Amino acid sequence: MSNTLHEVCCEKCWHSPERPCPDFVTCLNEGPTCHEDKHCAQDRHSRLLAHRRDKVTQTVIYVGAGTCGLGAGAGKTVQAVRAHLARRNIKADVIEVGCIGLCSAEPLLDVQMPGLARISFQKVTHEMVPELLDSIMKGTVPHQHVLGQFRTSKATAWQGVPFIDEHPFFAPQTRWVLANCGLIDPSSIDDYIAAGGYQAFASTIKTQTQAEVCDLVEKAGLRGRGGGGFPTGRKWKFALNTENDTKYLVCNADEGDPGAFMDRAVIEGDPHRLLEGMMIAAYAIGAAKAYVYIRAEYPLAIDRLRMAIAQAEEYGLLGDNILDSGFSLRIVIKKGAGAFVCGEETALIHSIEGKRGMPRPRPPFPAVRGLFDKPTVINNVETLANVPGLMQMGADNFAALGTQTSKGTKVFALSGKVTRTGLVEVAMGTTVRQVVFDVGGGIPDGKEFKAVQMGGPSGGCIPSQHLDIKVDYESLKTVGAMMGSGGLVVMDEDTCMVDVAKFFMEFIQRESCGKCIPCREGTLRMLEVLQRITRGRRTEKGTDALERFQGVMYLNRLAQVIKDTSLCGLGQTAPNPVLSTMRWFRHEYEAHIYERRCPAGVCTELRTFHIVADACTGCGNCKPKCPTSAIVGIPQRIHYIVEDKCIGCGGCADVCQHGAVVLADAPPVEVAAVQVEDDSVSGLFSSGTFKGWHDGKGLLQK
Repeated sequence: MSNTLHEVCCEKCWHSPERPCPDFVTCLNEGPTCHEDKHCAQDRHSRLLAHRRDKVTQTVIYVGAGTCGLGAGAGKTVQAVRAHLARRNIKADVIEVGCIGLCSAEPLLDVQMPGLARISFQKVTHEMVPELLDSIMKGTVPHQHVLGQFRTSKATAWQGVPFIDEHPFFAPQTRWVLANCGLIDPSSIDDYIAAGGYQAFASTIKTQTQAEVCDLVEKAGLRGRGGGGFPTGRKWKFALNTENDTKYLVCNADEGDPGAFMDRAVIEGDPHRLLEGMMIAAYAIGAAKAYVYIRAEYPLAIDRLRMAIAQAEEYGLLGDNILDSGFSLRIVIKKGAGAFVCGEETALIHSIEGKRGMPRPRPPFPAVRGLFDKPTVINNVETLANVPGLMQMGADNFAALGTQTSKGTKVFALSGKVTRTGLVEVAMGTTVRQVVFDVGGGIPDGKEFKAVQMGGPSGGCIPSQHLDIKVDYESLKTVGAMMGSGGLVVMDEDTCMVDVAKFFMEFIQRESCGKCIPCREGTLRMLEVLQRITRGRRTEKGTDALERFQGVMYLNRLAQVIKDTSLCGLGQTAPNPVLSTMRWFRHEYEAHIYERRCPAGVCTELRTFHIVADACTGCGNCKPKCPTSAIVGIPQRIHYIVEDKCIGCGGCADVCQHGAVVLADAPPVEVAAVQVEDDSVSGLFSSGTFKGWHDGKGLLQK
């Protein structure tokens, strides 16, 4: 018996890509449908069960081999598993799966033995493999490494082992897009079909018109998951109703935000879900060709996507006259060079066309005139990966989850100063507190939560007083943040918010395409202001102090000009990280500006160290570590730091074993007031007085 689903069961079975059968996908799950034969039905059912793996006849070992897993050492774990099985002469299937989401527990290794439920182990390095496998093969569970076991009605549960869906990381989640990630073999189309894959596509092209598909998606309330949140069904209708013989669909997988890795993980773990979503979308708008625009830095995702496309073509699910429906589709992979601006849809279009990736004014919008001047719909990976599930469950069931204006789920890349990092999928309307503390496990090492950055460079920081805000498009905007692509970076008390703003502004300025002056020059001026206020007094020269104060006064005005006049959405949202940190963490800006100190001790030029006399033993470990010879003292006597020589590197504090080297609080400095003629900046900061007349020279007055 063959274990491949699409091979014919007998001579009566006639489906092939050249002679497509409309009921092909149904046949694979419930067939045969073209003839009645008990032997053929049993044969197909056995193949299906083998790929569902609810109950296996031979041990199966799964290793999380997504990029995060490989980075944690999963490649060596796979090698160790294969070597140990060969040494013990154990017959078992070894399957490399994608990321299940809990990246902080990588490398992950699952074992499924005949008759028993699949059980998952965390942080399994290659050294641990022999002992762990020997133990589990004997029926003994090494509980110190257990993550949990999977529920199944087809196999016996392990006694005393918790279920993985009860784990605090997974329990609050609603996994629609990530349903298969980490569970099925991403390199097997049969595994995807056995899990219900391609049924939505087959049913859609057989039973629904293009307009009906667009109406259903619009009714469900699916909004673009790429940041703007534009209604997906409405965008599809624009393209469908635009008269043209040629139309295109583009999947935007150019994931450039720092801290975002959702698209990569979805493609690595479940590439066929993305393809099925693209097939339905292309059918809905009447496109015969589709592109996946993906950055070249994602080699594993590209390999698995390329393999998935080839398998779909082999099964007749891509190509000409798919399933005898008259619908044809080709999907092409276009690798991007990693430019952040190419995440903007008009710049992405230019890049596919072979031009430099730079945005163009809109309208016309791409849905009317896009790629090669043809109607083009651009959706990101998560949006398209939502479509198969939406079509199967129906518009009402999809819309039942979420808030009034934001339906369904949202996938976040949870990273930063949080206990459990990884991919998180929660229902719209879940609070930020639930994501960070319930799913993520809170802040490690007993530190205090400070803020969470949402939306990447285009988003903003959410402070602790707004932790209970709901995750939806409209609510996040009220606090200066945005949904964005889904990056969610947690920051603790040791984070300097001015430094965070400077980091994002450096990124934005570096990635600006340079086409429009507000973005190209405005972001540079904002960066220069941030650099000045994090620069120490010892390095200031000439009029630096005057320029620092004047620059701060005009940050708000400059930010507003950039937002109002930049060409594309990336430039229009560029000031957000600065504006949100100034709004919620004004006291940190004031400390940098007026007291010339960094409360978090991050900005090295503003740091000054001193040695506590009572704690210093005169060991001398600190002296060799000082690059400027700022530490003086003789052995076994108290040492001192010459403040004028100290550059704040912190090397002395790192090596001091007695806690004698500490940060010195810089004394407040006398701050003069900058007189400006625009009262709108008056009171921007609470320290100092920013009122009065302006003589046109920007004079400082005591």
